[in-house]
Amino acid sequence: MAFQSIKHFALVLDGPDDAVYNSGEMVTGVVVLELNRDIKVRALRVHGRGVATAHWLENRSVGVNTVYNDYTSKITYFRKRQHLIRDNGELTVLSAGRHEYPFSFQLPEETLVTSFEGKHGSIRYWVKVKLHRPWSTVKKIKKEFTVIEPIDINTPSLLAPQAGTKEKMSRIWYRNCGQVSITAKIDRKGYTPGEVIPVFAEFDNSTSRSVMPKAYITQTQTFIARGTMKQKRAVVATLCGDIVGAHRRETWHGRAIKIPPVGPSILQCRIIKVEYMLRVCVDVPGTSKLSLELPLVMGTIPLHPFGSRTSSVSSQYSMNMEWIRMAIPEQPEPPPEYSSVVTDEQAAQNSTAIQQPEDLSGVLERPFMAYVQEFRLRPPPVYSEVDPNPQPLTMRPRCMTC
Repeated sequence: MAFQSIKHFALVLDGPDDAVYNSGEMVTGVVVLELNRDIKVRALRVHGRGVATAHWLENRSVGVNTVYNDYTSKITYFRKRQHLIRDNGELTVLSAGRHEYPFSFQLPEETLVTSFEGKHGSIRYWVKVKLHRPWSTVKKIKKEFTVIEPIDINTPSLLAPQAGTKEKMSRIWYRNCGQVSITAKIDRKGYTPGEVIPVFAEFDNSTSRSVMPKAYITQTQTFIARGTMKQKRAVVATLCGDIVGAHRRETWHGRAIKIPPVGPSILQCRIIKVEYMLRVCVDVPGTSKLSLELPLVMGTIPLHPFGSRTSSVSSQYSMNMEWIRMAIPEQPEPPPEYSSVVTDEQAAQNSTAIQQPEDLSGVLERPFMAYVQEFRLRPPPVYSEVDPNPQPLTMRPRCMTC
């Protein structure tokens, strides 16, 4: 009959269900308790937590037995507790009817890590309510909320251009058949989901065979526990160029590759990292793939048009897009497997520590907290060279020589 005493027990956070919090903000809500009859309560508490966890199992055979190794690491970012009904040694009698208990606690001022959900780890923030009654099990309610630590790409380090050059000799039966080289550049390191990255590159094919240049945006999730690293990589965007014939040269004058609605970079957590890379590569006949890597940082605050009078083509594109909804109207071809992007040497080095990459089509359908499909930060107004307060036409122009 104990379960009939409580008609309704709920935890409600203020604001919309998809509300996003930052460091130093207040988390407020109310605990609702509706009773069919009088009950005795020992204590009612609210707990707030922020925890990053990495965990996976590895097994190896020892004779006829299988030995499992458990890799686990954990970081607690904050721990809060508030007494709504304090346990002072005496029972509190609550009458039948509706009872509401508001609560609030402040997130730490220190930088928090963005909420994340992965196969081998997670970064979660939640509020939990515990109702303690005599001769009854503890009744619990848990509700998670999303934290997004802002990454402003309007900083000198993220506005710096990224460039590089790589070359490789093509060989057939130990005979040199020419050289292939890549020179690539992007105008900055920091971007936001939904933007278009203009890729400037030059492919010099000195071999006797044609090559196909391509560009990819890859995401790398790194999980660290007990000094061991586990990684998952996936291709999130693809750009295919035109075939470069033998002894020919191809130039990309700002070929556009669009960033899908992926989560921001996570670089400040010791056990979980999410990093992005732009790979420009070609298949070299007679040898392994030639790949040039340019690092990227996915931010949450887009490029401010007043930050640079010579803003890039990609920033102009981003201002004209439906940035808030992260809409991608076109239907691009599915991205390739990660093994087709990296070189053979890189694939051999990662084969022991990295599992098969997975397509992000399922990832992007997960809840908002998992990969942050959209942001509630409104973009700045579009920059205009037109004077918003022009002089009246009837006004006599001033003579500049007087």
